[in-house]
Amino acid sequence: MTAILDAAAATAAKPYRLTATDGASPDPILVEIVAGYLASVEMEVETSISRTSRSPMIRDAHDFRAGIHDRNLRKLTGRSYSALVHPIARDFPLETMKPGDVYFHNDVYLSEGGIGHLPDLCVTVPVFARVTPDAEPKVVAFVQAFGHHDDIGGCCPGSMPSGATTVYEEGLMVPPIKLWDQGVPNEAALRIMTRNSRMPDALAADLDAECSACLMGARRLTELFERYGVDTVESCFDAMMDATTETYRREILSKIPVGEYTWEDYAEHDGVDEPMLHIQRITLTKTRPEDEGGERLILDFNGTGPQAKGPINHCGDYADGNFLIKWLAPILRNLADTPERMAELDVNEGVVPLIEMKFPEKGTLITPIFPAPTNARTFVILRLLGVLAGVVAKAVDGNMPADQETIRYTGVYGEDFEGHSYLMREVLGGGSGGRYYADGEDTIHVVPDSRNLPTEFTESRFPFIVEKLGLAMDSGGAGRYRGGLGYEKHIRMLKDAHFMSIADRSILACWGVKGGKAGRPFSVVLDPGGPNEREFDALTDAEPIKAGEVVRIRTTGGGGWGDPLERPIEEVLRDIQWRKVSVEGARDDYGVVVIEGDEPSVDEAATTELRDQLRSERGENEPFFDRGPGYAQLSGGATSAVYDYV
Repeated sequence: MTAILDAAAATAAKPYRLTATDGASPDPILVEIVAGYLASVEMEVETSISRTSRSPMIRDAHDFRAGIHDRNLRKLTGRSYSALVHPIARDFPLETMKPGDVYFHNDVYLSEGGIGHLPDLCVTVPVFARVTPDAEPKVVAFVQAFGHHDDIGGCCPGSMPSGATTVYEEGLMVPPIKLWDQGVPNEAALRIMTRNSRMPDALAADLDAECSACLMGARRLTELFERYGVDTVESCFDAMMDATTETYRREILSKIPVGEYTWEDYAEHDGVDEPMLHIQRITLTKTRPEDEGGERLILDFNGTGPQAKGPINHCGDYADGNFLIKWLAPILRNLADTPERMAELDVNEGVVPLIEMKFPEKGTLITPIFPAPTNARTFVILRLLGVLAGVVAKAVDGNMPADQETIRYTGVYGEDFEGHSYLMREVLGGGSGGRYYADGEDTIHVVPDSRNLPTEFTESRFPFIVEKLGLAMDSGGAGRYRGGLGYEKHIRMLKDAHFMSIADRSILACWGVKGGKAGRPFSVVLDPGGPNEREFDALTDAEPIKAGEVVRIRTTGGGGWGDPLERPIEEVLRDIQWRKVSVEGARDDYGVVVIEGDEPSVDEAATTELRDQLRSERGENEPFFDRGPGYAQLSGGATSAVYDYV
């Protein structure tokens, strides 16, 4: 890696810098032009992939990302997260790369933390430009794309076996390889990969789309370097990173008081052991400007539980946590002065100097030892977003959102009416947490630009009917600002099939903060209200469904923010009219007594009496966080954790 970081002695004061620290500052207008150009190229790459790919997960659900990185492996774009170039540069020296080369990997343990599970396939294309007109082109940047593909082998369709105990059961592992050599595809490698997939045609088409899109993006970037010159463009890259660092230091870190704060949250099951509290803990330290390492945040993960037998582990400690830093940093944007300003803040490599990671020894949920399984690592990596939000909330008197929904995969597979195998898998969203200034959003998803599969598409392609798709009433946590609602979706099968689910928060719930209540958990019920009604486990690979049976899926609601008894009566009444809160929920959760009729109204006297009664029934020392009733089920009866108080 040292050979890559060749900006010489001038970079010593600021590692990974491309230009001398005392060099002339680039034209600020040109910096904006370059930043906009990068964002445009990234968008063009993603648009190309979505229009030329084949699988529903890539083309329709948009569960993929593109990213642009400089020759020192820094992530330059900030619209979304992306994987890392580190494993490619580790295994293939930059000086050996040629125009038209495409590199590929999906090996979790050899990805330096950038890939979380085997269905995430990553392609990387180097960008070439001439430093001087008569020089040979050299690597000046990288374009990368990775996405969640339908199937890469393993012991169950979709390559996400809920009961896996080793990574070998999860599919084909491919360490970094050269997939295209100077524009010529490696047909042998492609044949091996498609042979291991249950969906070979979709896999081949998706990979071709991603490789071609990244090659196109590389050509676009070469044009940028040729137009302005390598040195000038790289000075703009440095200016972009410096601006991000200074902006986050000034606008975000300044909001967190100096001190040490600890909080933890939990995954509830791993698919192998019985449900339990799988601990994920963060101790956050905000240092002083005069500290030896400067003003920064130290995230210490010691206290996190041991690696699970099942597939919920995440390899977070590689490359000094470089990927995890950029994954978690977007949570900090909630401290911006306004929502509009929050939306303007990119997360690129400029956040890395401000966050120091401290990991426990090998053998924990975030430091697993090969070959521990990882296919459901979303239970950990997404939960860590909430742990960081919670520990920051303790530091800033709750001025952070309550807990949000997490990724869950649900789907059906079998044979269609023509006898062809199919796999329909969907990444459904849920509610985001209430905020100190507004309700949470309904049915959102943490993957940017992702979406559910359109009913018209799924009904025309797969043997089922979507009988209902709407908001899950009462799923959002009660609060002065209510948590967002999850989905309720009913699927009626037209042919025998199997149901699969990789989901968390089916026992535990999205927590509420500062008096807000937890949202409703995830659930899947077969034949709801019928003679064969039964609930599926949230982690399951092959639940049989008969033709004519209905599956009801309800996703998580976000946690509430603030005291629900302080929510204005007219807002509760509006929620009833919008069918977000039921009459019973208004009474039980908000203390609002509704007189039903053609135009519902509020019994104000009864409401005042009920709210006074509910306040008097509270304990003297309520926890700062509400985890919902599921926590007591897994904690042995305790209703809150020691870290839930401030």
